[in-house]
Amino acid sequence: MSPIFLPRDNKYDWMLAKMWVRSSDFLVHQLVTHLLKTHLLSEVFEMAMYRQLSAVHPVYKLLMPHVRFTIAINAKAREKLISKDGIFSQVSSINGAGMGKLIQNAMKTLTYESLCFPEDIKARGMEDVPKYYYRDDGKMVWKAIHCFVSAVIKTYYRSDKAVQKDVEIQEFVKDVACFGMNNSDNFPKSLSSREQLVEYLTAVIFTASAQHAAVNFGQFDWYGWIPNSPSTMRKPPPQQKGQVDLKYIMESLPDRECSSKVLGTVWSLTRTQENELYLETSPVRS
Repeated sequence: MSPIFLPRDNKYDWMLAKMWVRSSDFLVHQLVTHLLKTHLLSEVFEMAMYRQLSAVHPVYKLLMPHVRFTIAINAKAREKLISKDGIFSQVSSINGAGMGKLIQNAMKTLTYESLCFPEDIKARGMEDVPKYYYRDDGKMVWKAIHCFVSAVIKTYYRSDKAVQKDVEIQEFVKDVACFGMNNSDNFPKSLSSREQLVEYLTAVIFTASAQHAAVNFGQFDWYGWIPNSPSTMRKPPPQQKGQVDLKYIMESLPDRECSSKVLGTVWSLTRTQENELYLETSPVRS
């Protein structure tokens, strides 16, 4: 029912319109970009690892430092953050059923290729956009992880046939696609070469480390100023132009109690742990 607001409209109309977009983006970022595409995906990989790889398997040892604690963290999130009466329901404009629907919709378009950083950048047409530091830094991190994983895989697998004959690896990949991703055709169900295995494991590690860091640790900087990305809006969007003033905007933004909960939550989420392990200190052992 709302008109399309433009930069040439009343400055408060345009200001509020941008806040509405940022408020919607808050939901997508928290539930899709952050929760689904890093936390829940990493849990899928971790579960498949425990179910299909023995503890002495080199890929188990390779992945463990990157997915450890994911299940525990996600269990706490289900209890405290995204439960029916959790923090997210208290501070955002979406309820438990809405969270599930949003994530289900995102799952329909989630593909394995989107986890492969170079492919994702290309698919989104962001290869040549200037000053896109996420892309520039991400490419370097992806390349470093890929190089490291390649060295490990080529040490243990002398040929593509060795990958094909590794029952544990094939079952691990199949478990991810068929069990974790609900038999999705968007994820591979087998791997036939060392290079495919290297790319797959690079995607797993990148998702759990660099990608999560990119979408998580800047949250307080981004959400610490509530009007920059409101978690919810208290008034409906205006249905006519020229009715918005500063008072209307202040009445639309989250109240003090809601804002304080958002600030406390994102501050907590952006803290690192005392036993935090970084990529260059990965304790991989043969």
